[in-house]
Amino acid sequence: MNKIANFSFLIYLALLSMLGFIATDMYLPAFKAIETSLDASASQVASSLTFFLAGLALGQLLYGPLVQAIGKRLSLILGLVLFGGASLAIANSDSIAMFNVARFFQALGACSASVIWQAIVIDRYKASEAQQVFSNIMPLVALSPALAPILGAYLLEWQQWHSIFFILGGLSLLLILATLVWVDREVQLVRAEASGGMGEASQYKAMSEQDEKVGQGQDVARVSYLNMLASPRYLGNVLVFGACSAAFFSYLTLWPIVMEQHGYAAKAIGLSFIPQTVMFIVGGYLSKLFIRRYGAEVSLTWILLLFGACVAGIALVTLCYPSNTIWPLLSIFSVMAAANGACYPIVVNTALQVFKQASAKAAGLQNFLQISIAFGASSLVALWANAGEKAIGVGIVVSAIGVLIGYQVRGYDNWRTVFSAISTPDPAKIALHQEEDSTK
Repeated sequence: MNKIANFSFLIYLALLSMLGFIATDMYLPAFKAIETSLDASASQVASSLTFFLAGLALGQLLYGPLVQAIGKRLSLILGLVLFGGASLAIANSDSIAMFNVARFFQALGACSASVIWQAIVIDRYKASEAQQVFSNIMPLVALSPALAPILGAYLLEWQQWHSIFFILGGLSLLLILATLVWVDREVQLVRAEASGGMGEASQYKAMSEQDEKVGQGQDVARVSYLNMLASPRYLGNVLVFGACSAAFFSYLTLWPIVMEQHGYAAKAIGLSFIPQTVMFIVGGYLSKLFIRRYGAEVSLTWILLLFGACVAGIALVTLCYPSNTIWPLLSIFSVMAAANGACYPIVVNTALQVFKQASAKAAGLQNFLQISIAFGASSLVALWANAGEKAIGVGIVVSAIGVLIGYQVRGYDNWRTVFSAISTPDPAKIALHQEEDSTK
């Protein structure tokens, strides 16, 4: 591929990777406008994010089997068609019920991009090249939660909220056309090699054969989802990952409503997502430095202590001594976002290493559980949307309990030892040990 074609392909991959986040966050500044337009309550509009998370969670488990059945190209196109159709349905919604149902199907479609783009990278590039591609794209993924609300806010200055979803529908059409060009191009390369061509085509086929062998090795291992759930070391790390995400979504679900309650306009709401996004990226960078110097386990302990301190601070300014401004909550949560950014790489890698021979399946289950936990937290706070900061505080405190449980569980190899550690002490055994100690 020449440089222009390669750059265009990277843009295509970046858009696929960002699609779910853009659809999640771009409409956040429009909460009040949607509430007024559809004659809905703040809680009903906030629940649209909950419906979206439900679709994201379910989609994580659907596209793996679908790709095996019909391939990545057709699966991706079907998902993008679903995303585009749902986006247009949202734009034309005349009730909050139609809006929320369409958001669920929009999320199902978005999952195709978030799941399949990584497989496309693995298929197309050598291992070292794929690492460079991921390194180039991941920062864009991290920035999208901040950029999307800003874009949505600027659109609201010129158009009604419907324009946000018309643009998302147009983006899906653009990605469908790009998929027909780029993914079909990969198939043609393999066919060209079969006809006697050399060069890039033969390299692509060799990589595909190598990936197929790896996949066969994972099938031989026959690691099931039940095997993974039976591992406290795996599940504990996933619980930390999911509960930290739940704290984030407790804030994300109601933050636009909180700012509206304090009198802020859509543009200010969009800009308010920048600090925590920047801090999230900073946290991810700092975690690399900490791991090199202190190791992953020591780093994780200190990171979660910082997370706990932020939880205490948020509980203080939302539940104990509520503030009259948004700044205490915004400032403390930005620090918590840095802790999340530092924590995620450690617990995700540790969880997947437990089932390294079936890392793809482990990652799918991990994503499903993480999004499901975040969905639960979003549902909880959406029920009390009018409570504003107090609902955010409760959601984050409950999430912190999940983080603590996950951190304690992740140090055990099986559930028997976990239950033994938390079982009620036997007085007879205690007396026996004391007697043995006295005789020494």
